[in-house]
Amino acid sequence: MSPGIIVLVSAVALGVVLSVLKSRFDGRFRGTRAVRAAGEKEAVDDATSAADRISAADLGTGLGERATMLQFSSAFCAPCRATRRTLVEVEAMVPGVKHVELDAESHLELVRRLDIMRTPTVLVLDATGAIVTRASGQPRKADVIAALGTAVDATISPG
Repeated sequence: MSPGIIVLVSAVALGVVLSVLKSRFDGRFRGTRAVRAAGEKEAVDDATSAADRISAADLGTGLGERATMLQFSSAFCAPCRATRRTLVEVEAMVPGVKHVELDAESHLELVRRLDIMRTPTVLVLDATGAIVTRASGQPRKADVIAALGTAVDATISPG
């Protein structure tokens, strides 16, 4: 075999592997921290608490009563528009859940603080503004609903 064919086959194989990996992880929610039940009175380190919480002042609007879906978008991002449609549909389905979309370029300080590397990125926040989970890329509706289940469960007090 000639070196050119070996390089070509290697490049195609690498492309296929990277494509499969991207499709496997793109838009999937991953946990960012353990969620505390609302009834627990656990002491939390202030530095960790500040980094993991997003306030209404950070968003420029209020948080959802039970959970908030925070979407970071950019102006010319096609997956951002599709993600917006999905999150608006889920917001209409689940009472007490709010969808907030922020332009990443206009909120660079928050983007840096939260380590947002690409758009769309969706953060699911519980009722207190604590980050429950996040997804980079366009999430599926079923994955969004499952992620919200974790955040909403954290707001229900035991009893």
